[in-house]
Amino acid sequence: MREANEKQEGNGMKELLETIARSLVDHPEEVRVSETENDSTVILELSVAREDMGKVIGKQGRIAKAIRTVIKAAATRENVKAVVEIV
Repeated sequence: MREANEKQEGNGMKELLETIARSLVDHPEEVRVSETENDSTVILELSVAREDMGKVIGKQGRIAKAIRTVIKAAATRENVKAVVEIV
C-alpha cells in the first residue's frame, strides 16, 4: 500500500513541476516532464521549447534553482528525494 501511495505522491511532484513550468513559458503546450525512479530518488526531467529555455533557467540559473527548491520541499514532505533536470 505504501508503494502505491508513494507513486501517487511522486505524480504530484510531476504535476507541480508541469504547472510551474507552464506558467513561465510562452509555449506551455510544449512542456514535457518525464519521471524516472532510481533506488529512493525520483528524477524529473523537464523539457521545454528551445526559445523558452531561458525563461525556465533565468538569469544566473535563479529560476531553475527556485524550481528545484520547491520540488525538493514537496519531495521532503513525501519522504522521498527528488532531482529536477532541465533538458
